[in-house]
Amino acid sequence: MIILSDIPLGGKNVQKYGVNELRKMFLEFFESKEHLAMKSFSLVPRNDKSLLLINSGMAPLKPYFTGAEIPPRRRVTTCQKCIRTGDIENVGKTARHGTFFEMLGNFSFGDYFKREAIAWSWEFLTEVVGLDPQRLYPSIYEEDEEAFEIWNKEMGIPAERIFRFGKADNFWEHGAGPCGPCSEIYYDRGEKYGCGSPDCTVGCECDRYMEIWNNVFTQFESDGEGNYTELVQKNIDTGMGLERLASVVQDVDSIFDVDTLCALRTKVCELAHTEYKKDAAKDVSIRLITDHIRSATFMISDGIMPTNEGRGYVLRRLIRRAARHGRLLGIEGKFLAELSAVVIEGSKDGYPELEEKKDFIFQVLTKEEEQFNKTIDQGLNILSEMEAAMKAEGKTELSGEAAFKLYDTYGFPLDLTKEILEEKGCTIDEAGFKAAMDEQREKARIARSTTNYMGADATVYDEIDVNVTTEFVGYDSLTCTSKITVLTTEDEITEALTEDQRGTVFVEQTPFYATMGGQQGDKGVITLGDAEFKVEDTINLRGGKVGHVGVLTKGMLKTGDVVTLQVCEKYRMNSCKNHSATHLLQKALKTVLGSHVEQKGSLVTPDRLRFDFAHFQSMTAEELAAVEEIVNKEIQAALPVVTEVMSIEEAKKVGAMALFGEKYGEEVRVVSMGDFSKELCGGTHVSNTGVITTFKIISESGIAAGVRRIEALTGDGVFAYYKEIEKKQAEIAAMLKTSPSEIEEKIAHLQAEVKALHSENESLKAKMAQEAVGDVLNQVQDVKGVKLLAVSLTDVDMNGLRDLGDQLKEKLGEGVVVLASVAGGKVSLLAMVTEQAQKAGAHAGNLIKGMAAIVGGGGGGRPNMAQAGGKNPDKVPEALEAAANILADQIK
Repeated sequence: MIILSDIPLGGKNVQKYGVNELRKMFLEFFESKEHLAMKSFSLVPRNDKSLLLINSGMAPLKPYFTGAEIPPRRRVTTCQKCIRTGDIENVGKTARHGTFFEMLGNFSFGDYFKREAIAWSWEFLTEVVGLDPQRLYPSIYEEDEEAFEIWNKEMGIPAERIFRFGKADNFWEHGAGPCGPCSEIYYDRGEKYGCGSPDCTVGCECDRYMEIWNNVFTQFESDGEGNYTELVQKNIDTGMGLERLASVVQDVDSIFDVDTLCALRTKVCELAHTEYKKDAAKDVSIRLITDHIRSATFMISDGIMPTNEGRGYVLRRLIRRAARHGRLLGIEGKFLAELSAVVIEGSKDGYPELEEKKDFIFQVLTKEEEQFNKTIDQGLNILSEMEAAMKAEGKTELSGEAAFKLYDTYGFPLDLTKEILEEKGCTIDEAGFKAAMDEQREKARIARSTTNYMGADATVYDEIDVNVTTEFVGYDSLTCTSKITVLTTEDEITEALTEDQRGTVFVEQTPFYATMGGQQGDKGVITLGDAEFKVEDTINLRGGKVGHVGVLTKGMLKTGDVVTLQVCEKYRMNSCKNHSATHLLQKALKTVLGSHVEQKGSLVTPDRLRFDFAHFQSMTAEELAAVEEIVNKEIQAALPVVTEVMSIEEAKKVGAMALFGEKYGEEVRVVSMGDFSKELCGGTHVSNTGVITTFKIISESGIAAGVRRIEALTGDGVFAYYKEIEKKQAEIAAMLKTSPSEIEEKIAHLQAEVKALHSENESLKAKMAQEAVGDVLNQVQDVKGVKLLAVSLTDVDMNGLRDLGDQLKEKLGEGVVVLASVAGGKVSLLAMVTEQAQKAGAHAGNLIKGMAAIVGGGGGGRPNMAQAGGKNPDKVPEALEAAANILADQIK
């Protein structure tokens, strides 16, 4: 084998492009090759339950590779933000591990293949970026002679500079499904990054030869058992880590030294009053915080909130690890929002949504950091209790189960637990911890294993031809005629539906709005002659298909029939009112609460609207009234509702509000309501806000951390709401034997009457209690020179006992009064002790505690007065008799 260190490195000077420049250069290069440059998808996977977070450039494009959806163009290029947490325990410990990265990619869906992919990768690296060709080395799958011929004969790379690797390294395959060989490009970073071995070459584990590009040639279908068949449509999935490319171009040691991360790392050091590469332990914390705050910032910007499960748990863990390492560095107070500002400043060129959402991002980080400061202290207390238990049992090792509980329940990292225990000469059962962790992961894996390749439960709709689509024509008309393209029952595709059969109808064009964007799908009928299909729901399926779900009430429908589709006008109109009111509501909330308000979900039905939004505390009555007033004002202004179709860039220029996290096409619908509201929306709306008539908020509540929910009514729904209130008001008036207009006066009169009766009742109770006691002073006992009066009563509550006790104590002079009463099957006990009796040793709290145990209860109190309850009335005489003995033990 040729030793690469023997080859002289080229002397070409590479311009040290920044991260933002490289991203722009890559996308523009592939646009020049007729690729559609798509913006990064959200980190939250769409219609893919197999992924928690987007972890690669091709992950959001899976439907295009599998043929489940038709791509917007056969050539696509992206810079995709990604999160991987599989090696999170190593983040910070090395300079190569990270959780957040950007993946540059160019993709072909049945268009170009190996020749173009290889040529363009080489062209970009050498001619656009300016890397020295003498420092670049291709690798191929050992059996891929086609790739070898292209590199060797067409690209002119000598055979000895082309490295062949086996299946484990250069063949992309994940079980059954599409797969294929890879061709990577390595860059020689020079001897200073090498291991010093004379055999150091491409494939060495050291940092000298870095893989910077990976061409994946998807050309086979695997059955999962080692058998491969050639694909008719071959695809290209190529990728390159942006940060990794930047580290090569900028000739720096690691991704933590590239321009954007270096600025962030420097800020961490500034806050910690320390220097990088002066203390290895501190460097771990510096790198970890630098990485984790990037991930957290991007995740929150995509609408992910810290929670205790799923992707929310990943975010919470990243934030808390960063916060804890800040403590280890000695950073005082909250600091994550300040670091996030550096992330946003460095990345907003490529991701402008970061700047748009920065206030919200800062709020989430600050709130979570505050909660963690409390959590970590709680974790320390729990660990202290565990240490005490270990010491009592004579153990020096904390069980893996206990360590995992600290980690999983309290967010207490294993390494912190380990560090604290080591200081005290103790250890952790790390194998037991790993077993507990593996058990949790296995449960998660099993939960995911029930889903299909695309991550969703398989249905009959997955069997429909991908080329079947439906055009929506219902913005301007509620009826149309169209041809049936597909019919299904609940289990299979069929050629016909017969009377009373349930199923789904697909047509070429439809006026029915399918459930999307929170708006519930339309209802109505599909007819042909005597045949009638009642549409109970309209659903939106991937690939642009619209399904009309319902039952054929009479006749027969067949594939190919030309039918008439009629939307229920009242159903649609009420939905339009609620949808338009939702737009007004969102703008009103931003006006009253602030710009951080962000939609987190919505539901629009004919009956009501529901709007979920980001806000950290419950709204006050005044805030709700202000929001309601604003919305109703805009309704009364009868604002024209105008819909325009424009490019996404034009929409941003006119200030249209987008639903964050949504993926919009090249053209979007912008719905404007006068100058008050302007949003991107594909739903249906009223033509004028005056049509809404009126708006009423009926509830506001919290549904998750930092997420509130408002439910409201419009139009007929409001009138029905008030009609129901009037009905209840009339029923209450009838019960009060008055008119609705005089209810308030009647209630005030009844309250006064009840108050008078209550007072009279209390007086009678006190009088009865006194009469029941009679002349009790002859029952006074002498206990070691202290007078004791112990009396049993019936049907006197605790308030009555206290009043009576005060009276008896006054008559007694100095001493102890003990009263017991049985009411409603429960025992009440009271003890009062005068000042002189206390000096003799009497204690009301201890006295009543001893008596309460006898009647099956508990209680206590101060030395001068105490009370208790019990469940055993039969033991009252025994308790009163015991009072003298208990008091005797107290007297000195």
